[in-house]
Amino acid sequence: MAEDLQKASLWKRISAGLFDWILTGILVVGFGFLLSWILGYNDYNRTLNEAYDRYEAQYGVIFEVTGEEYERMSAEQRAAYDEAYSALIADDKAMYAYNMVLNLTLVIVSLGILAGVMVMEFLVPLMLKNGQTLGKKIFGIALMRTDGVKINTMQLFVRTVLGKYTIETMIPVLIILMIFFNMIGLLGTLILGAILLVQLILMGVTPTNSLIHDTLAGTVAVDFSSQMIFETTEELIAYKKRVHAKMAAKSDY
Repeated sequence: MAEDLQKASLWKRISAGLFDWILTGILVVGFGFLLSWILGYNDYNRTLNEAYDRYEAQYGVIFEVTGEEYERMSAEQRAAYDEAYSALIADDKAMYAYNMVLNLTLVIVSLGILAGVMVMEFLVPLMLKNGQTLGKKIFGIALMRTDGVKINTMQLFVRTVLGKYTIETMIPVLIILMIFFNMIGLLGTLILGAILLVQLILMGVTPTNSLIHDTLAGTVAVDFSSQMIFETTEELIAYKKRVHAKMAAKSDY
């Protein structure tokens, strides 16, 4: 053991991260299905799809077309498409179902991911101690403050909710959903690229090779078998005093 920083290797961190994200994904899907059933998402989605099918059959069109495909349509095809679309948006029941599908998609995705991340990245580390997820436990990785003291609950919460959930997960997911629903264009792609760029810069320039979540929380991933982690700041100070006293005693000779 040593007081010096014993950073966990990149490959261990990647392996542990992949393992944890697979388990988190399973939890997110499970929570998503549960929320879909509770909130009646499938009923609204069925109503919307029935409206799509009805107007597509009535007007002989397909609603799911890109802008380029629309531009390549003949004048007659465009007229039929526009007429079908106008009929669709005039259908109050269909539009209500569409709005509910859109809103519930955002709610289910947000709450499902939050539940999965909170279980894997907050509750499990609280039980296993030293900020260890199941993946970190398997690959011998722990979390601590950058000064060598044990991570506290507030830091773990900030790391999980603000870093991993909000910035690194939900912002990209919401942008992708908005791109899918044609609510945002180039700006969304630029934001995604900016987040990735910040991650790469932090990984390269920080002494601890930390990503956004660790930088915000003031934590670092270390090799658990070789890193000395102090319970409190007072314990760290007392240890440093003992080390300095030994060094001073040796220098007298």
